[in-house]
Amino acid sequence: MNEFETLTGLLWRYSPSGREREAVKWLTARMASLGYDAFIDEAGNAVGVMGRGPKQVVLLGHIDTVEGEIKVEQAGNLLYGRGSVDAKGPLACFVDAAARVGAVDGWQFVVIGAVEEERNSDGARFAADRYQPNFAIIGEPNQWDRIALGYKGSAWATVTLRREQTHTASGSQTAAEAAVDAWLQIKSFVDAFNADKQTLFGKLLPTLRGMESGQDGFAQWARLTVGVRLPLEVSPDEWYSNLKALLNASDDDGVQVEPAGFPVPAWRGEKNNRLVRAFLSGIRSQGGEPRFVYKTGTADVNIVAPVWQCPAVVYGPGDSALDHTPHEHIDLEDYRRAVNVLAAALSALTD
Repeated sequence: MNEFETLTGLLWRYSPSGREREAVKWLTARMASLGYDAFIDEAGNAVGVMGRGPKQVVLLGHIDTVEGEIKVEQAGNLLYGRGSVDAKGPLACFVDAAARVGAVDGWQFVVIGAVEEERNSDGARFAADRYQPNFAIIGEPNQWDRIALGYKGSAWATVTLRREQTHTASGSQTAAEAAVDAWLQIKSFVDAFNADKQTLFGKLLPTLRGMESGQDGFAQWARLTVGVRLPLEVSPDEWYSNLKALLNASDDDGVQVEPAGFPVPAWRGEKNNRLVRAFLSGIRSQGGEPRFVYKTGTADVNIVAPVWQCPAVVYGPGDSALDHTPHEHIDLEDYRRAVNVLAAALSALTD
């Protein structure tokens, strides 16, 4: 059997968010051939269950990718293809490792290839309410010898500013100028907050992702799309409150702040528990020196971990610096090591 069949099979089936069905159908068939009870759930996730015990390990990866198809090809030990890193590599690793361990008395492994992670995480939100695992492993690329124990939260907002229409010679502030001032106020607030923070994980990380303006002859408006990566100490609700207070947001003042999308709080897992110890042992078994990492991005762990309230880690092969890039590829030796690490960790966890 080709030890990379799961990985290459997934890569051959291009599956940007919203178009995952072909890859989901292929993965459920692949899992069934490896001994899983496999099915497609109501959200469209690919699900494979190994074993029937009352205790449960959920391995949640995502099967969707960003847009931009990359030719699937191998160059030496590197395998190119969209999703090879983010995050079909980790998902395939989950499938192969749990299949290698097989059914364990008293346990079941539930591997989920979730849809829509790159947009609104519909697949993970569906799964969060349907499982109560003893342990959770979330699939994201962090290299085979690292365990991620923290992901920042995120919150998006639309800031709209309105002004009465005036003559260009009046000297009055335009809506577009007010929008620029608003962004500079946000940056100043963030800079002050971050001044004493020692790590990126503890900082607010804002981003201006869109600007537009217009007028109808009587009034003018400008709109900013503002995102922020949140540290543990700032919840999405606190961020929105700060933003509204900072900009004196009110209809009377012509400033509106409207939350957008699905805000999620930051997450940090515990270091000293059975799940982490199983991974440390698994990494050492492959000659690695385990490392912990805290990421500045957001992942499905932010959604499921607060609901499941069980020990959780984020694991998966691949260099996250290649996420979403046109050069996305995975080192097959690193993939092999990751499968070995995860299989060892699952064996230790369920012993």
